[in-house]
Amino acid sequence: MTAVIDAYDAALFDLDGVIYLGPHAVPGVAEAITALRERGVKLGFVTNNAARSPQAVAEHLQELGIDATSDDVVTSAQAVARLMAAALPAGAPVLVAGTPALLAEIQAVGLAPVASSKDHPAAVVVGYAPQLTWADLNDASFAVQAGAVWYGCNPDRTRPQVEGQAIGLGAMLDAMRVTMPEQEPILAGKPRRPLLDETLRRLGAKHPIFVGDRLDTDIEGAHVVGIDSLFVLSGSHGVDELLAAPPEQRPTYMAADISGLLRPAVGTGDGPLDDLWRSALAAWREAGPRGTDQETRQP
Repeated sequence: MTAVIDAYDAALFDLDGVIYLGPHAVPGVAEAITALRERGVKLGFVTNNAARSPQAVAEHLQELGIDATSDDVVTSAQAVARLMAAALPAGAPVLVAGTPALLAEIQAVGLAPVASSKDHPAAVVVGYAPQLTWADLNDASFAVQAGAVWYGCNPDRTRPQVEGQAIGLGAMLDAMRVTMPEQEPILAGKPRRPLLDETLRRLGAKHPIFVGDRLDTDIEGAHVVGIDSLFVLSGSHGVDELLAAPPEQRPTYMAADISGLLRPAVGTGDGPLDDLWRSALAAWREAGPRGTDQETRQP
């Protein structure tokens, strides 16, 4: 039987929860990436996390034994910077609430970072950063309330870590919404198009598959851009969330981890889609992740 990946010319991977959990690789990921490269599959590492530069991400991947360069990495910081450059005049002042990596991407597209709402920014961009404080979020809110256009790198409310689920940028944006419920940020990360569109453009992929661990960002994002997806159980969401997923968050395939791309898929047979979906997922849940040792399931 052919492997799932044999139907595709490229594989796009989310990072947190798919390739690694915090500083540690998901078991078996390096070997799977090597096998995919040996098949000639184009690979792209796509992350909603705007905290690190593509070079820093690539170096982390290399430390984990994964063959990658900065050209293989696309971040939401890059996507939001491109989005802002298309909408704002060159040299427009932008309040950056995020890491130096996000600030560098804003500078790279010809916009001018400023330090405070008192600098009268034309726009505000917020990205996840461990050092962000309530004072930073308040100041960003003040700028938006004063008329600045509000951008956010991604909507992820949580971040998978080895210890459990940590607070993500989406929760920080929720905190800002409390002060201005009539406002919504313009988002670049999944499930919105900009990040995946940028990745597909860079890879020149004709028939890619996206691999992710979050239904509301990764899998829904694949639906938004019209590509197939593999949902893996190594990160944020599990079978309980999958059972409750609306149609726009249902993956094409599901597996324990990315090695599912290298295994054959099992067809669903005939019958009403909803019944097939529930019965396939119920069987998956009963079998547990070990059910992927021989196959990748297609709900």
